Amino acid sequence: QNAAKQRFYCRGRACQMDLQTAIQETQCALNLVLNNRFSQALDLLKPWKHSMYHALGYSSILVMQATMTFDQKDIQTAMETIKQALQTCHRFRKRNSVVVSLSSLISKQSSLQEGTSHWFNWEPLFSVNKLVFSVLIFQDENMISFIKGGIKIRTSYQIYKLLEFIGFSGNRVSFPSLREGAASQSLRSIICVLTLLFYNTYVSLILGTGEGNLTEAEALLEPYQQKYPKVRPIETLFDYARSRFEECISSQQEWKQIHHLCYWELMWTHSFQQEWQQAYRYADLLCKESRWSKAIYMYQKAAILSMMTEDDVRKTGEDIVEVFRLQVEGLKQRLAGKSIPMEKFAVRKSRRYKAAQPVPLVIPALEMMYVWNGFNIVGKRADYTESLLVTIEKAEQQLRNDANPSEFHPDDSGLVQMLKGLCLKHLGRLLQAELCFTQVLSSESRIRYDHYLIPFSLYELGLLYKQQGDFVKAAAYIEKAKTNYKDYSMESRLHFRIHAALSSLKGSPVSTP
Repeated sequence: QNAAKQRFYCRGRACQMDLQTAIQETQCALNLVLNNRFSQALDLLKPWKHSMYHALGYSSILVMQATMTFDQKDIQTAMETIKQALQTCHRFRKRNSVVVSLSSLISKQSSLQEGTSHWFNWEPLFSVNKLVFSVLIFQDENMISFIKGGIKIRTSYQIYKLLEFIGFSGNRVSFPSLREGAASQSLRSIICVLTLLFYNTYVSLILGTGEGNLTEAEALLEPYQQKYPKVRPIETLFDYARSRFEECISSQQEWKQIHHLCYWELMWTHSFQQEWQQAYRYADLLCKESRWSKAIYMYQKAAILSMMTEDDVRKTGEDIVEVFRLQVEGLKQRLAGKSIPMEKFAVRKSRRYKAAQPVPLVIPALEMMYVWNGFNIVGKRADYTESLLVTIEKAEQQLRNDANPSEFHPDDSGLVQMLKGLCLKHLGRLLQAELCFTQVLSSESRIRYDHYLIPFSLYELGLLYKQQGDFVKAAAYIEKAKTNYKDYSMESRLHFRIHAALSSLKGSPVSTP
């Protein structure tokens, strides 16, 4: 760092440093981040805001922090820092565009000068930073905000021309270039690695059809295992995954938000195995420690408590009705004047407990499992899927035996049938799964509150037909879910999944309508 300081110069108050030193220092900061030394990385980058690489690196770390805390103050700080970084980058962009033009006027055959080299080095990083800036504006599922966010993302994609994994064209031509970048020995290689990892472990799962590539994730991380021993992939082998998450928690104490990410994953690994007491432990920790969305965490905890025996609930000292009735809605927050969609969903579901005679939710933890696309993970294990099916069929029988059904009965029955259909699909019992989904659709006129069940069931039925090779029918049902319904819970979330599904159908051997 001292050697680097000798190679910068100042013009007035604007301090700059040469390209090679800027890259070296940013690489050093990156090494600090990947070794869990976050404060040191920020201290190294912060003084050099007039350096493109430093500005981009500094703002990117703050974005990581903001996305983990979801705290309004952290989000605002990150957005302001990104704006400053983009302004710094834009000045270099304009300057070096002039250099490129002058260079081409002098000689079309001449090699790129330092200015143009500088341009090509920072340009992908600029686009990535603009991309993460646009991600921060997705604070609700309002279509206007969605379109505005899409325009900003579209702009960044025009710079980073192969990066289309969220996709406006739906193709994946970006992946060879990202993989090529990941295999290089440049500053951008880790960005390509992280982009591919994020796609394979989260984007494809939460926003897509759940077809992540864990084999590729392992291969991408392998070269970094020696250099950064604390870096670990997410596994589908739940016991092994848990040991990795626990190791991650013990590896650093500086950013507690990373602990919270691990708590979230640990909560789900136990939930997938219906180990509800252990799942409750991590849900409770999230409620107590994390500021990301206390309403969602509280609802998740209450949903898990609903799956436990009365004796086990009593041991926790919790009152399920009181958690649903008082705590969930009271913790709802607003960002930029808008409610968080998942919090709105949690509050709406919790209102069933406000009545003088509360009507308990039916298998709410499994409903949340579906919301987060967890059935695509559990579905890879037949034993866990069978176990979930047993739980769902018990709920189905209880609804059938209800002598005095409530106004929520059609909605509860629809949820149970949809989740039952998912289990049957993953177990290969496709005809039975189809009957479950069509049963949900037949109850459309009777469903009073959970209107999301109809478009989601259409989507799942479309995926079922795709699995059977009937691509025309698959596209028809998925398109119906896309065009015939609006203003239901988690609408944008379903549209992301629909986009991924329709994109995959474009390459089918049978043309789609």
